[in-house]
Amino acid sequence: MSVPENSLTNHEVTICLAGGAVLGPFNATWSQDSGGDVRELVREYDGFLQGEKQRRYKFHLHDTYTNTVHTLILDFEQVTGICDHVRLKSPDNG
Repeated sequence: MSVPENSLTNHEVTICLAGGAVLGPFNATWSQDSGGDVRELVREYDGFLQGEKQRRYKFHLHDTYTNTVHTLILDFEQVTGICDHVRLKSPDNG
């Protein structure tokens, strides 16, 4: 079953750093209507791992549950991994 592009997705993002430190987990919500950089963070880091130069350093993760925004400023040279755990909105819940 496909998920409509404008549906809300709830992310839990954890960032692992060189030396073993961990940032997060951060709750973040993304939909086509209300953005945030959660998907861009993952896309940018994936590109970096494939040899592209890092273009962005600042990312905003919008948490609609607590009505907050997490601002992350990251140097991908110091990031060893990003876990983006996504909870899809159930089709039964509207």
